[in-house]
Amino acid sequence: MKKSFFSLVISILFVACSSHPDIPSSATNAGQLPAIYPDYCNVTVPCNIAPLNFMLSDEAFDECVARITTPDGNSQTYGEGRKVMIPEDEWQDMLKASTGKDITVEVWGKKAGQWTAFNKFNISIAPDSIDEYISYRLIEPSYLIYDYMEIAQRNLTNFDESLIYNNKVACGDGKGQCINCHSYQNYRTDNMLFHVRVTNGGTIIVNDGKISKVNLKRDNTISPGVYPSWHPTEKLVAFSVNTTRQMMHTMNKNKAEVFDLASDLILYDVNSDEVSIVSADTTRLEVFPTWSADGSYLYYCSTLSDTTNIDFRKNYQNVRYNLYRRSFDIKTRQFGEEELIYDAVSQKLSVSLPRVSPDDRHIVFALGAYGCFNIWHHDADIKLIEVSADGTITADADGEALALLNSKDYPDSYPSFSSNGKWIMCASRRDDGNYSRVYISYFDGKKAHKAFALPQRDPQHNSIRLKSYNRPEFMVEPVKQSISDFKEVVAKE
Repeated sequence: MKKSFFSLVISILFVACSSHPDIPSSATNAGQLPAIYPDYCNVTVPCNIAPLNFMLSDEAFDECVARITTPDGNSQTYGEGRKVMIPEDEWQDMLKASTGKDITVEVWGKKAGQWTAFNKFNISIAPDSIDEYISYRLIEPSYLIYDYMEIAQRNLTNFDESLIYNNKVACGDGKGQCINCHSYQNYRTDNMLFHVRVTNGGTIIVNDGKISKVNLKRDNTISPGVYPSWHPTEKLVAFSVNTTRQMMHTMNKNKAEVFDLASDLILYDVNSDEVSIVSADTTRLEVFPTWSADGSYLYYCSTLSDTTNIDFRKNYQNVRYNLYRRSFDIKTRQFGEEELIYDAVSQKLSVSLPRVSPDDRHIVFALGAYGCFNIWHHDADIKLIEVSADGTITADADGEALALLNSKDYPDSYPSFSSNGKWIMCASRRDDGNYSRVYISYFDGKKAHKAFALPQRDPQHNSIRLKSYNRPEFMVEPVKQSISDFKEVVAKE
């Protein structure tokens, strides 16, 4: 996978400036943990994750030294200015020596010529690995206008990021595209899709490695396919079809509002190019389909009451969604009756973006006070429910199971499970309230551990990169097609 020029420059500078400084001979004890960015104090991370580089948050510090000690007693020091950046090969050695155990980190900071020693903290190295890749859309945090956007993939075991597609490569001067909703079948990329809107629009589908562009608008649907979910084993994709609107607030801290005037569910057969209706109740809004891991159920969100005559611009806060599912017979491709799974409406809450764990035992979703687009809603958190072996469904009533994943005061949305079910990833605006960034939490089957930010080579990277990470998705392999391959198909009428 090719690195960008920017990544190569950073790599060269990083190698050139890496050093092993001496620890201070004397220091004042702070009696508290260091304030570092990202906050990696006492987190649990995968045994194959990239280095957890960090920096002292307080800009008054001009130097930082960290000593990292593995369980076998070996230690090494790091520090460049107020940043701690660990060479990848040394970090990988630390992970191997610490799998299933803890790494100990000690931090000193120098301010106005005086050293301060902070309380040590641990980084637990889980024996469970994480999927090697994730992908996301990089976009400015606005939904009214857009300029450059891209879908990128990142190797979690190092810092390599590469482009899958951007919205400029297949457009002429003065033209633009919106690209969105990248999706994969069962974490793999031989069968995948994303949408291209406006110029040369269509749904770009990779079917067994072959790329095509499809118009999913049919005579009996209200729109082309929007939010997708690949069936785990069959060449089928469930979509919602939506008539979507948006508005911006001037006083409300929830800056943007995205809502549907109408939405239904469809099923698309990739091989035959046929669309069938799953549900098209004109009095209700149905959105965000997602399959169970075994493909025997389709979960989705739907309003409970008649929304036909609602003035959405005045009453958007009264539109709420429950979580439902329908059984699916793979042989006959028939759906069963609707079944209520989680009643949020009676609690004056609303469900969006459900995802099912690989063992079909847990479901996560974003839960907020209203609506279906919670990434701008400050009250939005990730919710967990458990499905027992006999089909009994139990909700985490007090919200404690994912308390250490959620940020409480900022929007948390787009949850998903890794392919082994041990890691939950979400997009969160907890850093500054404006930009959504990737956070990951270890899930032990009962509860989530403290979430950690996507590691970056330069710990200042997220505050410099003024882009939101939209719809982060786990992948067990990279996308194999090049941007030129996609461009050739997208450019066709």
